[in-house]
Amino acid sequence: MRPVRVLAGLLLLAGASWACEVNLSAQVSAGTNGKSAVESEGTLPKDVFPGSRNRLPLIQREALNDHGRKAWDDAVAASNSGSKEPQGVAAILLRGSGVDVRWASPLGRRMTELAILTTARERDQPYEWSLHEMEAVAVGLDPAVIDLVRHHKPLTGVDDKEATVVQLNREIVGKHKLSSETYARALKLLGESNLVDIISLMAQYSATATRLTAFNQQMPPEMKQFLPLPFTPAEDIHADSRSRLPLVKTQAQVPAILYSRELAPTGTGPAQIRLHQAGRKSLEMHLGKRLMALAILVTAREHDQQYDWTMNELAARDDGLEATIIDTVRERKTLARLGEKEAAIIQFGRELFGKHMVSAETYASALKIFGETDLVDLVDLMAQHSADATLLTAFDQRLPGGQKALLPLP
Repeated sequence: MRPVRVLAGLLLLAGASWACEVNLSAQVSAGTNGKSAVESEGTLPKDVFPGSRNRLPLIQREALNDHGRKAWDDAVAASNSGSKEPQGVAAILLRGSGVDVRWASPLGRRMTELAILTTARERDQPYEWSLHEMEAVAVGLDPAVIDLVRHHKPLTGVDDKEATVVQLNREIVGKHKLSSETYARALKLLGESNLVDIISLMAQYSATATRLTAFNQQMPPEMKQFLPLPFTPAEDIHADSRSRLPLVKTQAQVPAILYSRELAPTGTGPAQIRLHQAGRKSLEMHLGKRLMALAILVTAREHDQQYDWTMNELAARDDGLEATIIDTVRERKTLARLGEKEAAIIQFGRELFGKHMVSAETYASALKIFGETDLVDLVDLMAQHSADATLLTAFDQRLPGGQKALLPLP
């Protein structure tokens, strides 16, 4: 079975202009495949639906509007699994509201900025945190709540919805598992579509944090960095881009302005990193599917993500990745006998996701081996699967029936 290889654009489904139009008959239809059947399915937790094999009831194509049906069809076409229904991340995203979550969520800007801040905190991402702390204050988030997140303080006395958003990220990122109790509380307080939206936003910013951390993006010297870190960032950055990537100047570098300040200082941030990309086809041409599969497995391993690991191990073997290398990643073995490319990818991923920083030595080695463009594209692939891991973990996506789990988990 081939994996559900979700295209990077699927994470943007939540920002498309379609909305799920679930009517009563669809709800009843989902219920026939829902929790009433769970008791007879002893291998699944009580909050996992047999139809979807995750915490969200299976949605019917007929319950969607035209835009939603197109998203459904695109997800099925992209899955390469032979399934006639969306699987994994694509199916989860179909349960969202369809709004641009960051700017138009019914939960409001304070909640969405809190979700972004908590993601940055749990990923130890100072650039993402610092810009969004200023924005969170501007939209009215209580500085006391911000400080609580900054210093990992207990959630005592915090508004229930705000506390729930913080706890979601603390468990998903910190523990690589979301408890049934926390999920049930979030579902009750936020509602299904808002919950999918807020976690998809966390997923998006987990991917952004991955890119920013890999390239050591730092704030300009005149701007304060607000996040205390458990490490000292390396100094291997360019003075103009404030990252490991040289500044790419464009003809129309007009900064976006919000509340009389730039959203991202000119020449820095995710948009600047994207200017160094060539895309997946280029990466496949230069590195090949085998090494791309390795990067995906390293990301899944470092997130303890069973679904993404197992489905992609099956594909990795088809793409020629040797069992000994797969086992090295699975069991976190030493890299002494691996080839330089394989060892570089594994070490890079272990530091990026395990330590939330990549040492100057590890980065320099990877840059020499892969070159700048391929390294940026490789990180982008890892970032996408980091986002996928957020969604798959939050909604406890289980493997297809009969598929053996291939990743040992704590």
